[in-house]
Amino acid sequence: MNTKRLFFALWPDHRQRERLRDVVGSVAKTVEGRAVDRRDWHVTVAFVGPFPENRVPYLLDRAAQIEVEPFRLNFDRLEFWPRPKVASLCAATVPPALQQLVDSLNGVLLDLGLKPEDRNYRPHITVVRNARAFTTERLTQRVTTEWSSFELVESVPVPGGVNYVPLKQ
Repeated sequence: MNTKRLFFALWPDHRQRERLRDVVGSVAKTVEGRAVDRRDWHVTVAFVGPFPENRVPYLLDRAAQIEVEPFRLNFDRLEFWPRPKVASLCAATVPPALQQLVDSLNGVLLDLGLKPEDRNYRPHITVVRNARAFTTERLTQRVTTEWSSFELVESVPVPGGVNYVPLKQ
């Protein structure tokens, strides 16, 4: 059976990527490691994992039934996460509408017999991979993004890493 490696994400549009560019660019330069291409910036909302390709339309249908209350996400710090060795642009708080989206998507995963991640949700954008350890930094210029939708995204292996391909909004 063919599978796709999937996750639900807040996928920035061109305007949001431009807003993030200056902040991410300036902080990523301070971290040793491999900068993530801005076309791959995203905020993971719920990780699906390997999923049968023939059931993707059903997953999309279920996700389409979720209404998203618009919300803002304020990124205000750069953190080092030791286990994956990444530098992440992080938000200190989770807006209630985003937490509701996380809970709704995790409910869909449970209904499908999948096990959602068992940890507190922390919105972030990975900006550097294979990062060298550093102390959390508060951003001098925080960035606010606005959201009212999400995407199902496929993680496609390529030589030297992965590409992220949105499947449907």
